Amino acid sequence: MAKASHPLSETDRRIGAAMLASPRASWRTVGRVLGISERTVVRRAAPLFHDKTLRATAVRNPVWFPDLIPLALRIRCRPNQISAIAATLARRPDTVWVDILGGGDEICTILFLDGPDARNSLLLRDLPATPAVQSWTSHILLRVFPAAFDWSGGLLTEAELTSLRPELPAPATTTAAAARPSLQPLDHALITTLVEDGRASYADLARRADTTALTARRRLEALVAGQVVRLATEVDLARLGIRTEALLWITVAPGGLEETGRELSRHPQVRFASATTGSANLLVAVAAADLNALYHFLNDTIGALPHVSTIEVTPILSGVKRTGLVRAGSL
Repeated sequence: MAKASHPLSETDRRIGAAMLASPRASWRTVGRVLGISERTVVRRAAPLFHDKTLRATAVRNPVWFPDLIPLALRIRCRPNQISAIAATLARRPDTVWVDILGGGDEICTILFLDGPDARNSLLLRDLPATPAVQSWTSHILLRVFPAAFDWSGGLLTEAELTSLRPELPAPATTTAAAARPSLQPLDHALITTLVEDGRASYADLARRADTTALTARRRLEALVAGQVVRLATEVDLARLGIRTEALLWITVAPGGLEETGRELSRHPQVRFASATTGSANLLVAVAAADLNALYHFLNDTIGALPHVSTIEVTPILSGVKRTGLVRAGSL
């Protein structure tokens, strides 16, 4: 059973929010943006990373890895077996996200499957052969909207977020495959290292990729600017005072999907948004301080969107795995 989590101090919460928004920000930058000394940031942040309250990683963008199939699964299970099924899914190296939903009989997981054979094995062999699994629906992630990637849980102001954003080269267009350069062996080595430690030093990156620190820095900046990878920080949001999370399965008129997805992805309570296949064509993950904040988001924000026709709200009871990292105490 997971241990009870206790909120961090206000300073620690703001440092954690800065790490969510900019996982590789320097301690000096974080201190300047938050109005505290660099020494204070180091003294407060180092223990948070040491005890794994904060964990830095990176997530690949399937657009750049054509063999990957990004799939969201909604799995209904026998309630007395749901923890075991969630744990089994979390142990898979191809799961990015595993949450227990609703009334305790449903799991949502996002997988980056290594091609059609892996997808078919999961859907046609593994799931049907699991007695505790009662039913499932699968949804391909068609487009992940990147505006939510510098999400801070609403704990930082827009000015603070702007100050944290690194000045990177403009990303290459993703509308034509020919416009994207092929990834080099160097890039794959850097990505592997970043998945293990999103805050690895340039010296460590250079050593693992057999290159110079300057080249490692330039290639990392190009990978991030081109949205080949997303740098991420994993933290139990309850430690930041964010205690209500939900997945929204939204049906949007086809002509308004891009506009609606982009608008929602910029909202401070939205940490993930993706266009999907299925009866609902937009999946949105929301994190709010409490139920009242979630209600106002649904009423005031979702209610004001012109292209939304229906919405299903599924509360998240437990986050088992996020950004490819298993939550401490969840297995």
